[in-house]
Order: sequence, then structure tokens, then C-alpha cells
Amino acid sequence: MSSPRTFTAVVNPAAGGSASAATLIPLARLLREAGAELAVEYSRGLEHARALAREAADAGRVVLGVGGDGMVGCVGGALAGTDAVFGIVPAGRGNDFARQLGVPSDPEALAPLLLEGEPRAVDAIEANGVPVLGSVYAGVDAVANDNANRTRLLRGSAAYYFGALRAIASWRPADYLVTVDGEEHRRLGYTVVAANSGYYGFGKHIAPDARVDDGLLDVVLVRHAPRLLFFAVMRELEAGTHVRRPQVEVLRGREVRIELAAPTRGRAGRTLPYGADGELPGVLPVTARAMPGALRVLAP
Repeated sequence: MSSPRTFTAVVNPAAGGSASAATLIPLARLLREAGAELAVEYSRGLEHARALAREAADAGRVVLGVGGDGMVGCVGGALAGTDAVFGIVPAGRGNDFARQLGVPSDPEALAPLLLEGEPRAVDAIEANGVPVLGSVYAGVDAVANDNANRTRLLRGSAAYYFGALRAIASWRPADYLVTVDGEEHRRLGYTVVAANSGYYGFGKHIAPDARVDDGLLDVVLVRHAPRLLFFAVMRELEAGTHVRRPQVEVLRGREVRIELAAPTRGRAGRTLPYGADGELPGVLPVTARAMPGALRVLAP
């Protein structure tokens, strides 16, 4: 009989701390009752979380990312391309990567998976050289995220709702140049999403045909449309039926570059942020490459 696994849980106490504790405390009890060793490390930020994850992996421990998609993407991304075993403890608002993989949030269901589950090889994304897990996106969604981060009077879902309304109200079509495996596509639109996971943005099924083990990225382009039609597309995101609309185009490839087309003469250039796993690493351009089978994760 093999010895119980040893775990290190990496937690961000500043983001969703109460939700993380509510999930981790009963889970820790179940793991320890089963004979497993669990250490809990609190990160001071994303870079520190990456360092903690690599240190635990080097010691041969199963590394648990505890939190929402930002923390899960950070910790999982730090382990991509290694032989480390990664476990997800969904404790955020969206939990989109966990949803795609079918990882349960209930501690009673999660504990047996972490204790006895076999690691499954899934893809990751290299975004401007940094490994992430779920998706890379650039458009009104990233601007909404940026607005929410800058909002000081509101917190949680209220901040994101306000940020989204403000982003849509002030949006003017972006002139995208999207290159998929060397083929250029120029489009006016609202957003471009390079998706490994089908879900993003708190449960929105942006890329319903995306798979985490096919070595490809699904590229979803929401092209320019009147605002009322755009709102209709947004309402259909949860079910994934938006892809049937002619304003939504889906491409597929291994490498995707998203940039803004060169401004016409006499017009100033525009900058646009891009997002990855709920974080905002920078501004366009961004190159996203599939990393086939790069992560060993405990998932059904």
C-alpha cells in the first residue's frame, strides 16, 4: 500500500481570504484524517506564490492552488512544463478552470480526488512567455476587469458589474489584427479570446468547443455590432449559444498573436490591456501559444 500524499496549499490571504478559509479548513481536516500531511503557505503576491509552488514541487509535494482563477492560474502556471502534480481547491468567484475540468468545490467530494486521483495531463498557454491556464483575452472584457480593479467604492461582483457597464458604455470598436498559425485576420470588434478552457469571466461559456487536452487554442472573435445586439450576445454566453451568431467567429490554432492594427495616418495609436486567468499582465500585443500536456493536474 502506497504512503499518503504530502501536500502544500498555496493561499492568497488578500484575495477571497474568507472563501479560501471556508473551503480549506474542512478539506484540511479530511486530508489529515486520511493520513496525509498538509502544509499551508500564505503568499504575499503572485510572484511569491509562484516561488512557493516551485519550492514545494521541488520537494516532491503535491501543490494545491487555493482560490479563484487568478491564484489557480498563477500556481498552475508556475508548475507547467514540470513533472509536478497540481491540485485545484476552488475558492473564488469564478472557478472557471476548475469548472472546465470538473473539479468539485465541496470538500467531501474534493478530498478523495486529491488523495487518490491519478494526475491528468492538460494543456496550458504561454502568454508573452508566461504560462497561464484558462484563456488570454483582449477587449471590452479586459477593460471591464481593469475598471473593476480601479474601483475603490465597490467590492466583489458589484465592482465587476460596474466595471463592465462602464467599459461597454465607453467602448469604440477595436481594430484587431489576429494571426492564427501564420494566417492574418483583420477584424473590428469587441474582444478576442484565445481559449484553452471553455469558461472565463465567472462561468461564461465563451468557447464551448474548447478542450484542455487537444493541443489547440479556440480563438473567439466577437465582431463589431450595435450595442443592443452585443448585449444579446452577452446574455447567450452562459449557455454558449452565442457562437451561432454571425457576429461571433471561432478559429482554432496552436499560436495566436493578438494586436491592434497600425493606426491610420493622422490618428493616434490606441493601447488595450489583455487579461489572462482574471489578471491583467500588460497591454497588446500578446502572443499566446498552446503548451500541449504541460500540466499534471488531479482532475476527473
